[in-house]
Amino acid sequence: MTHDHPAAPDRGASRPFGRLLTAMVTPFTADGSLDLDGAVRLANHLVDEQGNDALVLNGTTGESPTTTDAEKEALIRAVVEAVGDRARIVAGAGTNDTRHTIELAVSAEKAGAHGLLVVTPYYNKPPQSGLLRHFTAVADATGLPIMLYDIPHRAGTAIATETLVKLAEHGRIVAVKDAKGDLTATSWVLSRSDLAYYSGEDSLTLPALAIGAVGVVGTSTHFSGVQTKQMIEAYEAGDSATALSLHRTLLPLYTGIFRTQGVILVKAGLAAKGLPAGPVRPPLVDATADELAQLRADCAAAGLDLPE
Repeated sequence: MTHDHPAAPDRGASRPFGRLLTAMVTPFTADGSLDLDGAVRLANHLVDEQGNDALVLNGTTGESPTTTDAEKEALIRAVVEAVGDRARIVAGAGTNDTRHTIELAVSAEKAGAHGLLVVTPYYNKPPQSGLLRHFTAVADATGLPIMLYDIPHRAGTAIATETLVKLAEHGRIVAVKDAKGDLTATSWVLSRSDLAYYSGEDSLTLPALAIGAVGVVGTSTHFSGVQTKQMIEAYEAGDSATALSLHRTLLPLYTGIFRTQGVILVKAGLAAKGLPAGPVRPPLVDATADELAQLRADCAAAGLDLPE
C-alpha cells in the first residue's frame, strides 16, 4: 500500500529545508550573556548526533524576544561557520514591525543564513491584507527562501487559507511552519499550493505527514531528533506501522517538553546532559527541580535517557 499522492515524484524538490529541523535554544553563560562557543557545540551536536537537516536560530525557542539584533547576527555567523556546510541554517526574523523584520532579514542574509522563518506579526493583529503586505515586503527584501510561521495561539492572528495560497505565488515564499492545529485548513492550503509544510507541533508531526507535510520544526527534537527522523522516514517509505509505533513511543516527550514554556525544559535537559544551555533570560524562569524530575520521567517514558 502506497502513501504517495500525485505530487509525490516532486517531493524531494519540495523539501527546501530537509525533513528534520530543530528550533535551537540560544546558549547563555552563567551571567546571561551570549555563549557563542556553546552555540557552536550545541549546533554540532544537533546536526552530527541528532540528525538535523537544518537548524532554526533566533526563534521563540531561541529566546528571540530577549536577544538583541547584534546577538542574533553574531549567533547566525557562528553557527553557519560551524555547521553550514552540512545543514541549512534558517534564521528567525519575524517581528510585529515590518520595517524591523526587513532589517533582521537583511542582517541574517549578510550573516550567511540559508533561509528565513517569519512569524505572523503578533499582538497588533493586522488584517489579512496587512499580513499579505508584510510577508511580501519581507520576501522582496532578500534573496533567501522564506518559511512562514503560522501560530495563531501566540500571534493572535491566523494566516487565512486564501492568504497562504496567495503568498505561495511569491517565488521566495516556499514553506510554512504550521502550529495552527487545524489539519483541515492545512489540507486546503496543501491542495491549492506547492508550499512545503513543516509541523510546528512535535506531537502532530505524523498526522501532518499524512496530509502532505514534509517534516517538522521541533523543540523536543533537541533530544528526540534521531527517533523523530526515523518516524518521518518510515512514513515516507510506506511503513506506517513503524511510524505510528515511534509516534506513540515519543508522545510523552513530544507533549512533556511543553509542560511549561518549551525553552525552559530544553535548557534544563541539555544542562543535565552536559550540553551548552545556561540560564533563560527574564521574563522566563529556569526549571525547578520538580520540573526537571518530570522531564526525566517524560524522557524515560519515551525511551530516552536523561542523566541524573
